[in-house]
Amino acid sequence: MSEIWFRTGEATVLASEGQVTDAMPEVLIGSVKGPAGTAFATMMGQVVGHTRMFVVRDLNQLVRPAAMMTTKATIHDEAYVNLLGGVVQGAIGDAIVDCVIDGIIPKDIVDEICMIVMIWLDPRVSTAENLDQAELYRNNYEAMKLAVSRAMKGEPTIDELIANRKTVKHYALDGVIDY
Repeated sequence: MSEIWFRTGEATVLASEGQVTDAMPEVLIGSVKGPAGTAFATMMGQVVGHTRMFVVRDLNQLVRPAAMMTTKATIHDEAYVNLLGGVVQGAIGDAIVDCVIDGIIPKDIVDEICMIVMIWLDPRVSTAENLDQAELYRNNYEAMKLAVSRAMKGEPTIDELIANRKTVKHYALDGVIDY
């Protein structure tokens, strides 16, 4: 049985100027026989505004380890759903498979663990003029690989967080709080 019980990771890749392609996946990785597996199975139902779907790379290409994704923002139109279940889902799926290829996720445990992925897809993405879908793919792919890597390595460590407690602050606090 996998030694991976409950690991978490996140990453952010920001959009280029004029795009709304920020990617901020949050991931939970754990044993299918533990709390992550229970949460995964519980997600099989749907919730209004937050579609849940298996991560597939394409039709008939469910990724291993099995992964379920949902949004952090409320889904409001069909174009949003199509981007989420198309470009973004493909990027997340490719990133997961590449994490196995690169050894970030050990190949011998892919059927023993599962993943839950929360996706940030900007609500403006479905109405953005000149949306760069290639950038949307790249940003989600890069952020997902980084989030999985951080989860598997336990990063940032508590020592890193303690060391940078007074030098790193949430971007939304800029000008709000002085350290």
